[in-house]
Amino acid sequence: MITLTLGVREHSGTVFYLLSGMPIASHSTDDITKFRYVTSSLILQGLCKNKEIEDTFHVSSDSVRRWKKLLDEEGEAAFFKPEARHGRPHKLVPEVLERIQAEMDKGRSVNGIAKEEGVSEGSLRYAIKQGKLKKKRSPNRNSNNTESAES
Repeated sequence: MITLTLGVREHSGTVFYLLSGMPIASHSTDDITKFRYVTSSLILQGLCKNKEIEDTFHVSSDSVRRWKKLLDEEGEAAFFKPEARHGRPHKLVPEVLERIQAEMDKGRSVNGIAKEEGVSEGSLRYAIKQGKLKKKRSPNRNSNNTESAES
């Protein structure tokens, strides 16, 4: 029981929230986002207090306060939107890799391509190392290698 009228029950991988015995919300046991949303919603609806959620689910007061504030200020969408990346977004998507590979096939330098595409030279070198991009072999190196192998 969370309060005298509000309870929670887990059954077959689903968590059910019950108000006077009637189910009012549910989520799977491993859905942390929905748990945060539902518990915050219960608090904002006045069905329970922060402390009751903390005690029932053994979560920190800061977490409960933060989730409630998020729901109050930004609404439900704040819980279910794609996560915002803290760093720079990954720029080497398939279309960009194709464009970069085409430039590399023309013999352009990795540094020049990186500057033009707005990515770091290190990112391109890492993509080459991972096999996502292939450096163009210069014709001189191929002919020298075949000549020395034949001799």
